[in-house]
Amino acid sequence: MKDTYILPSAADMHVHLRNAPGPIASLVAPTIRPAGIDTVFVMPNLAPVPVTSVDAALEYKSALEAIDPSVNYLMSLYLHSSITPEEIAKAKKAGIAGVKAYPKGATTNSQWGVVSFEPFDEVLKAMEKEGVVLNLHGEVPSDSKEGVTVMNAESRFLPTLRSLVGKYPNLKIVLEHCTTAEAVAAVREFGENVVGTITAHHLSLLVDDWSANVHHYCKPSAKSPEDRAALLQAVVSSKGKFFLGTDSAPHDISSKKGKGNTAAGVFTQPHALGYVLKALEEGIARDDISDSDVTDEALAGFFSSYGRKFYGLPPSDKKILVKKDAATVQESLKSEQVEIVPYRAGEKIWSVEWL
Repeated sequence: MKDTYILPSAADMHVHLRNAPGPIASLVAPTIRPAGIDTVFVMPNLAPVPVTSVDAALEYKSALEAIDPSVNYLMSLYLHSSITPEEIAKAKKAGIAGVKAYPKGATTNSQWGVVSFEPFDEVLKAMEKEGVVLNLHGEVPSDSKEGVTVMNAESRFLPTLRSLVGKYPNLKIVLEHCTTAEAVAAVREFGENVVGTITAHHLSLLVDDWSANVHHYCKPSAKSPEDRAALLQAVVSSKGKFFLGTDSAPHDISSKKGKGNTAAGVFTQPHALGYVLKALEEGIARDDISDSDVTDEALAGFFSSYGRKFYGLPPSDKKILVKKDAATVQESLKSEQVEIVPYRAGEKIWSVEWL
């Protein structure tokens, strides 16, 4: 790998910014653009009420733009029983980029989620017709009776992916935050309308890491060395099938280290590109990938052009400069109301400069 790269500005096609206006959004949204990112696909799983209507999505977008208007916020709806085919048509006209499906009980704020896709047949047909993307949290909920844990929840979901592709062959589908070699292979089975996103943290974390550190715990959880190697290989050989979706998920430190279960989510927004580049360095050192795999074309595609193309956006005409180990990850982000600990706090990381 080189020590510096000039790349197009990045697009992060899976971010959590939390409620806006709100203390976490006010702290996190201003970190997007300094990270070299000008376009983000915003998740709708807010609490206490998820984003289930076009009006709510546009209101949320306006609130985010009030925090930082320099970012292009692509908005989404939460797949919910209240959504109708008419709302999908309205969403398309309003520029809503996708509809996120959360299996009920699988992750943060998924209590309103999907038990079965059968009741959504007309909605999915409308999405297929309108070209609205279906974004899948690709896990089934843990179930000890069925032998489902965080380690195989993604693999158990893949038959559902195949069923959806078979029933709605023209529906644009994103299998979000792939974590397994099996998921990577599944995405590659299908045509251009089925793609996957890959996070920054899953390119370096393993199960042992999150089992020992609450700030590394997320859903879906990091898996085995073989799975991590498959993700790294997918990044450098994507050809448009995989692109950046960090799933950056900020939580106040009290939710990560307080009483009860720790909140699922790794916060990577401020150094998203740097984490990926660092993981690629580490992957080369382990022989998961080769140095020659990490080309300018592969990085520009994964960080920017592949995601933009899938969502029907033009290529970026802006450039950024990234430099190896020229920045340090802050220990935490703080306001009077919240404190958020970023991934790899205190470590040297690649810097980003807008050109």
